[in-house]
Amino acid sequence: MSCLISGQSFRRPAKRFTVSNAASSSLSGSPDQFLDGGAQTKEETITETEQDPINLADPDSCFCEFQGVNIHHKVFDPRTISDDAPITSVDAQGTTPKVEFPMILLHGFGASVFSWNRVMKPLARLVRSKVLAFDRPAFGLTSRILHPFSGVTNDAKPLNPYSMVYSVLTTLYFIDFLAAEKAILVGHSAGCLVAVDSYFEAPERVAALILVAPAIFAPRPVNTAAGAGDNRGENGPRSKFLGTLVELSKVIIGAISRALTGMASMLSSLYKKALAAFLRSYLGVMLVRMAINKFGVTAVRNAWYDSKQVTDHVVQGYTKPLKAKGWDKALVEFTVATLTDNNGSEKKPPLSKRLQEIKCPVLIVTGDTDRIVPAWNAERLSRAIPGSVFEVIKKCGHLPQEEKPDEFISVVAKFLGDVFGGSQGEQQVDLKFQGSVS
Repeated sequence: MSCLISGQSFRRPAKRFTVSNAASSSLSGSPDQFLDGGAQTKEETITETEQDPINLADPDSCFCEFQGVNIHHKVFDPRTISDDAPITSVDAQGTTPKVEFPMILLHGFGASVFSWNRVMKPLARLVRSKVLAFDRPAFGLTSRILHPFSGVTNDAKPLNPYSMVYSVLTTLYFIDFLAAEKAILVGHSAGCLVAVDSYFEAPERVAALILVAPAIFAPRPVNTAAGAGDNRGENGPRSKFLGTLVELSKVIIGAISRALTGMASMLSSLYKKALAAFLRSYLGVMLVRMAINKFGVTAVRNAWYDSKQVTDHVVQGYTKPLKAKGWDKALVEFTVATLTDNNGSEKKPPLSKRLQEIKCPVLIVTGDTDRIVPAWNAERLSRAIPGSVFEVIKKCGHLPQEEKPDEFISVVAKFLGDVFGGSQGEQQVDLKFQGSVS
């Protein structure tokens, strides 16, 4: 499959790096190995076998350069999907919304394009347009850029590729990449933050938002009916002395508050610099490696309602990026950016205050037994976004698109049909195209 990098055709290298069963076992680790806490020999094996991400690419992998970073992505076009591709129950029913907007899929923390592999083709058929998923820097097979980030851009202050701003700009870049005016953004877990921030950055480019197990802290509902307070006596007589004393107190408190705010800002800045320095140190990087090696696969299993469904194929899909050169330092940089980079957010209202400003159609999907982001938070989030649709998938954990792909596609199909409409006359044509009707 050929792709474009800076206007030139690029094809995945014909020679692929193949890991033997023994090497794969020692590198990615069986669940038991990860639970053992990561022996030194395994750490040495990881270091010895780290590869350039391009050498780990799949046959359908694509790469393109954006702001100095080689972004790994996959694209499915409904016009080129083979007839032997898997047909979901929704395909068989012929549910065909009138969408024709491309769709961009945004993975969560620790995930990659792989987390969408069971639904990309069905979604492409559903929207009758291209579906694209890309790996955010620090994850998947996207290249790792290490600190300092000089040379990433020509700006005076280079853009941090691990920042939220970069992820948002990359998302908008891919809308242009797909030659579309608008796209449907589908975020999973922490990817929902990217989707929502992309909407606020360019609402005119977003046709709809689909938030799956959203890792967005939902605000508590405000009870406006509760007591508004007792204002009796507020307009009563007040002595001149008391009024002067109150005004003087306000001035003093204001001065103290400003001083404390300045001190807190200075201390916060010092703390952030110290934290960043520690995380980038040899010890910090080693702690990150140990944490991933010890708890990585366990976290994946806990994300499913039925951990027995987590096959070796799934484990390998999630651990494959650990073979990419510099994965540990890149994950440190992502952590530093998450903890220390406010991206100018101090000039904006908190996200919880802006959720009610979302005007595009929104679907929120969650599993009823999500142990990572509880379903009640997703429900509360749906109340904070006016007009949003809330759906719960039964006996499902944090990964509905992987654990319950048929149910997930059905929910998305119904939402898109309600929002964009559908046509019974077109269903038979689509079924023939999909190869489910002879």
